[in-house]
Amino acid sequence: QARLVESGGGLVQAGGSLKLSCAASAIAFSISTMGWYRQVPGKQRELVATIGTGGTTTYADSVKGRFTISRDNAKNTVYLRMNSLKSEDTGVYYCTAGTISGAYWGQGTQVTVSS
Repeated sequence: QARLVESGGGLVQAGGSLKLSCAASAIAFSISTMGWYRQVPGKQRELVATIGTGGTTTYADSVKGRFTISRDNAKNTVYLRMNSLKSEDTGVYYCTAGTISGAYWGQGTQVTVSS
């Protein structure tokens, strides 16, 4: 059964950094588009970044220049490096995989940025 497990969230001061990881299992990782979304209470889940099978990346305007998404196909893992964090980056971050058999989501990891 497909599974995505996020890790690396936590509490950080504004201006600090965090690196999220998402380990995938039971999916064709190398041919899957991977992404990160985030959600805060009362708001819709929003796309943060994606990375395609060839390494092409996209970012939300709000995180461009501060966040970097990357993937390691040998480890079936996707990362989100977050620098210069702001209080508005606070939320639950979800990893997602777009595969030939459908979309999968992780359980989420909380990121809290204190100002």
